Amino acid sequence: MSIELNGDTVVIGRRALSALREALTQDLGEQAAVRLQEAGHASGAEVYECFVRWLTATAGMSDPGALDASALSRVLSDFFGAIGWGTVVVERVGTSGLALDTPNWAEADPAAGAPFPSCYFSAGLLGEFVGRLANCTIAVLEVECRSASHARCRFLLGAPAMLDAVYQAISEGRDYAPALSA
Repeated sequence: MSIELNGDTVVIGRRALSALREALTQDLGEQAAVRLQEAGHASGAEVYECFVRWLTATAGMSDPGALDASALSRVLSDFFGAIGWGTVVVERVGTSGLALDTPNWAEADPAAGAPFPSCYFSAGLLGEFVGRLANCTIAVLEVECRSASHARCRFLLGAPAMLDAVYQAISEGRDYAPALSA
């Protein structure tokens, strides 16, 4: 499948993304997460525009909003796989959320030994990308991460209030699943 890049879209390698995260973490400590997420948000719009071009070229569809919900997981997996981020499975969770699961996400570093999920750039990128796809504000919280020795990265996507409740449950040591249905 062809990916049409333009002057606004560039490709960087996994090692570069990992080096960027390491450098920011060393220099900024906990603030690195905020800065990486902001950078991810900034790139999400351009990745979305690349998706629109890709979808038009591969499926003859110029309006991603017209995608059938049953095809979303396959289409996003094909796209993110083609641009090097990794394959994904998207599923509905709770009453109004989505989970995006991936066994091979580019930002994750299984050798990192991170104490908690840390694909911060991706959380920002996915929030902006899916927000544009859904035409609303989307919050993202990574709850499993290969950098933290999980088998997959799992990003929860939904309304900010719902993700705040999920974060609260996790910070209190509770299961997050009930918060998805609240």
